[in-house]
Amino acid sequence: MSEIELKLKVNGEEKCWSILPGDRLSQVLRREGYLSVKVGCSTGDCGTCTVLLDGKPVLSCLMLAAQAEGCEVTTVEALSDSKALHPLQEAFLDEGAVQCGFCIPGMVLTAKALIEENPSPSEDEIRHAISGNLCRCTGYENPVRAIQRVVKEGKGGSR
Repeated sequence: MSEIELKLKVNGEEKCWSILPGDRLSQVLRREGYLSVKVGCSTGDCGTCTVLLDGKPVLSCLMLAAQAEGCEVTTVEALSDSKALHPLQEAFLDEGAVQCGFCIPGMVLTAKALIEENPSPSEDEIRHAISGNLCRCTGYENPVRAIQRVVKEGKGGSR
């Protein structure tokens, strides 16, 4: 099978990679060093592979990398810099919402997209938004509380 060229923007940087037509976006991102993109189930059931595609959460394990041609992909690596974490990341830490950490990148990105679309989501809207991000450790109470805190502080869309 011959390789094809993929041009896209990842975390604000233009990228051009050689991929196979059947490569999944999650595979390519991990291969290129974006290790926050986890692959838990490869069937779209767990949400650990969630990235933002043009600002919307997508399951990168279900998406062919070629479908991201010309798009903007955001991984959790883009949310913090060397000086500070994103307010959502800080809130997840402060509220004890990070246990093993496997689901957290996808959950944080999903929360970021929710807050950017709806700056004042209700608890039910928060729970619905993150319902596709399976977590075996937290019981969802702490992540919901972390997201509510960021909403209350009005900092969810920053950075």
